[in-house]
Amino acid sequence: MFKNSSIISKSPEIMGVIQVFASTRVPVETLFDYLKAGESIDDFLDGFPSVTQEQVIELLE
Repeated sequence: MFKNSSIISKSPEIMGVIQVFASTRVPVETLFDYLKAGESIDDFLDGFPSVTQEQVIELLE
């Protein structure tokens, strides 16, 4: 996956070794959990407003 980028970051100071959306504390895995459960991207974004739609789309592309 991504290392540190405008989409994803990983830092011991922020959630340890878990990859999160850049400038947030939202784990990337949470998006995939939502999608696996049949939830929409909009549902995820409603639950995590610090993540942008652009970040989600770029990650999924």
